[in-house]
Amino acid sequence: MLNLFRKKSSDNRPVNNSNWRDRLARSRSVLSDEIRELITSAGSIDENLLEDLEAVLLGADLGVATTTRILEALRQAQKAGVVSTPQQVLPAIQAELFDLLEPCEQYLSIDPDHRPYVLLMVGVNGVGKTTTIGKLTQRFREEGLSVMLAAGDTFRAAAAEQLQVWGERNQVPVVAQQAGADPAAVVFDAMQSAQAKNVDILIADTAGRLHTQTNLMAELEKVVRVIKRQDQTAPHEVMLVVDASTGQNALHQAREFNQAAKLSGITVTKLDGTARGGVLFAIANELKIPIRFIGVGERAEDLRPFDAASFIDAILPLEAK
Repeated sequence: MLNLFRKKSSDNRPVNNSNWRDRLARSRSVLSDEIRELITSAGSIDENLLEDLEAVLLGADLGVATTTRILEALRQAQKAGVVSTPQQVLPAIQAELFDLLEPCEQYLSIDPDHRPYVLLMVGVNGVGKTTTIGKLTQRFREEGLSVMLAAGDTFRAAAAEQLQVWGERNQVPVVAQQAGADPAAVVFDAMQSAQAKNVDILIADTAGRLHTQTNLMAELEKVVRVIKRQDQTAPHEVMLVVDASTGQNALHQAREFNQAAKLSGITVTKLDGTARGGVLFAIANELKIPIRFIGVGERAEDLRPFDAASFIDAILPLEAK
């Protein structure tokens, strides 16, 4: 039987499942409650039920490919006699989603052999990128690591100032230049400073570009090239931040950013305020990129290492919550 109640997350921190359920209530209301209603009213597993399930899964932003995968798995399980009644549908869907998500549960591990460990943050404006940087900085500081920030988003007004606030709050240095400066030059200066000061982690912000803006995506590629001139192994993590409330657009962003700067991790924010948490499954199914963290609130501790079992139990529990 699928065990969705492990007591530890992937970084060995306690997981409070009930708290996750509270924060993900909106996504659960769309996915779990509607599926449960369909199953309760169905007399058998037929095409009408499968079509209704398809509508629910698509409505929960799982996407066409993920929805097709789940329905095909249900049909195959039905043919094999593994799933024969409507009451067996929910655990079958849950198990399929766990198989989909578990490979993406990979905690961000800082390699001490790389100093500074360069974490390049990318994403469009408004997704919570700067806030995520601040929360990550606090997490790393609590783990006893030294951190430096690079204000590489020189195009957006007040971006550097916002990063400075997080730097002051966490008592870490911030390398910045005037508005409109070359982002690659800012990151270059930060790399030199971090190397000279033997800093453990350098977190570099980048312009909150739209994934459709070719010139800004080219700027991102330039930043990566400049980093590699200083350290051929860097950046050691290219983390995309996406806003779950944008639904399938988050998947589109992940596709485009992955082409420009080969993503190694994704953080999904604002899951507590949306019913579109199903987009995580779409991202995992198509891109198979590690989901490092999810944001389920405003506090620093609400940026949590992604735990597939706890996430699925929160939005698609076997029993009504």
